[in-house]
Amino acid sequence: MTELQHLLAAYDAHRAAGRACALATVVHVEGSAYRSPGARMLVTEDGQLTGAISGGCLEGDARRRAYQAIQRRRPTVVIYDTTDEDDLRHGMGQGCQGIIHILLEPLNFTDANNPLELLRTCADQHQPGVLATVFSLPTTDQAKLGARLLLTNQGGMHGSLPVSAELAAAIEADAQQALRTGESQTLDYQDNLGPVRVFLEVLKPALRLTIYGAGNDVQPLVRLTASLGWRVRVVDGRPAQAAAARFPEAESVQVVPLAEVANEPTPPDYVLLMTHNYFYDLAALRRLLPESTPYIGLLGPRKKADKLLEELRIEGFVFDDTLSGRLYSPVGLNLGAETPEEIALSVVAEIQAVQAKRPAGFLRDTSGSIHNRPALGASAATAGATTVSDSVCAISNA
Repeated sequence: MTELQHLLAAYDAHRAAGRACALATVVHVEGSAYRSPGARMLVTEDGQLTGAISGGCLEGDARRRAYQAIQRRRPTVVIYDTTDEDDLRHGMGQGCQGIIHILLEPLNFTDANNPLELLRTCADQHQPGVLATVFSLPTTDQAKLGARLLLTNQGGMHGSLPVSAELAAAIEADAQQALRTGESQTLDYQDNLGPVRVFLEVLKPALRLTIYGAGNDVQPLVRLTASLGWRVRVVDGRPAQAAAARFPEAESVQVVPLAEVANEPTPPDYVLLMTHNYFYDLAALRRLLPESTPYIGLLGPRKKADKLLEELRIEGFVFDDTLSGRLYSPVGLNLGAETPEEIALSVVAEIQAVQAKRPAGFLRDTSGSIHNRPALGASAATAGATTVSDSVCAISNA
């Protein structure tokens, strides 16, 4: 399950039980922090938590402030400053060296445009979208904090923004640009009454993975990918192997005989070839290589890949430079993996690195930021926010 799926499941349970709750959302980070903007935590009136907005140092205080937001029926922004060197020196701070802006808002279960319902709308469509969240407004408009507009990849718009028509049009245009680039950002605008700060969050659908092969070594791979919330489809020509009971975590399990592989629909995202059958792998590669599939992982030694590609060259396939960026063989990161479970970890780690466009090296050997933070536009003072030090967060966890 993805974090969002966990949040939606908890939200549905709380709504069914009539249990009041609030949503805490990281909307902006200055410097370093454990979680990036877009991290969320659901808090019930009686203190139950789902999700996380930090490594544990903020949750205690955020729980208390979320309770206050529920009681007051009013959203608020809290800014946690974890850069205090005195707190760190005395063992009270967490040393994240960042300033984290948290939007706390009570949830109205009857509002079809509350934040979790908007997130559900995007997730149900399995398409990317952009969620524009207002988290700083002129002091006179604080009741409108948390107003949102969801722009989906299919052109749909949900929710509304409490700003002038001119500014709303500007925000929508910037959301369209964020959708095209796939990059979240925080932008400052100037409305009639003063500055407005908006978090444009790019929402990406769950990764879709097609695995050709249904052997025993595929089972731990499906379990691991499903735990990450990936949508997994298993394909094999052997009915006894390609059985749904063997892969209960998979979204679908299909029997596709070798002769029918050429008629397979083009897998939309990532593909793994783990059939241990040379001719099935050959048929799958023959089907995949002319398409735009961004990742093809082939299990087996380099000699096997070379032989497969040479056979396809003889058939008339012409390979350009893009193939070397799409075909991963041998598949997986160099982790010294031996067992099926270790191989699954190696393969999943490689796919994660490819998706995130990261080199997958040791973090200790990198320089600069570990995470890509949303860019910030023209600076403006944050209105109507409360600032607390990290020492408060640490103490409130006790």
